[in-house]
Amino acid sequence: MEKRTTEQSSLYDHLDRMSTGELLSAINTEDRTVPVAVAGAIPQIERLVDGIVERVSRGGRVFYLGAGTSGRLGVVDASEIPPTYGVRDVFIGLMAGGDKAMRNAVEGAEDSLTGGWEDMLPFNPGPDDVLVGIAASGTTPYVIGALDTARSNGLLTGCITCNEGSPAAAAAEIPIVVVVGPEFVTGSTRMKAGTAQKLVLNMISTASMIRLGHVKGSKMIDMQLTNHKLVDRGTRMIMEETGIEDYDYARSLLLGHGSVREAVMFHQSKTSRV
Repeated sequence: MEKRTTEQSSLYDHLDRMSTGELLSAINTEDRTVPVAVAGAIPQIERLVDGIVERVSRGGRVFYLGAGTSGRLGVVDASEIPPTYGVRDVFIGLMAGGDKAMRNAVEGAEDSLTGGWEDMLPFNPGPDDVLVGIAASGTTPYVIGALDTARSNGLLTGCITCNEGSPAAAAAEIPIVVVVGPEFVTGSTRMKAGTAQKLVLNMISTASMIRLGHVKGSKMIDMQLTNHKLVDRGTRMIMEETGIEDYDYARSLLLGHGSVREAVMFHQSKTSRV
């Protein structure tokens, strides 16, 4: 059987003899190939985003499911949605071995064909939901089993993988296959494959949130006000949007209403009555 692309030998040899500068330049050279590979998958990413927007609009959710690096990337992307867009419990990241696997490997967790779907069951998944399986190799049983079961239960299924002809791609309705070639360190898929997966996840969640109305112009109008930097950013967004010149007044509007969206709506409704 032909060796999977993600397991093929590095294009570079004698890494242990390279200087620091040579190592960094070579890694950077390889990394620059990743966005080109991702660009080739945009039609499939578009299909998945459109499916997500349709289902979330009627109350559905998006589950990211993976193991190891792939699982961690999904959890990280999902965890960024509430503070960035003010939306909770829409993007849900799950990984083999649970939360403790974010920091430490949990032996054998990814080898269970039933484990992925079992981890989803407490959320009562249904036909309006979406499952995105994340597996660089495309052979992770935890992901493949969940994709098969989710699809048979009417969920929209997609996957992000870096090998052609993988079982995960065959199991998903919308496979996103980004072939980035052999890793700089042979088999270390946290590198180019991980970067590709992160880029795709960024595209999926960001495009979905924009399409669902959480961005106006280029501004995050529903972001959570969790620190001084974000309060300042939100205040300046209100000033730009409304023409208010008094920083303190704009800030008070923001803090009083809790979001840029609500503050702007309040101000516009108030001025329209004048």
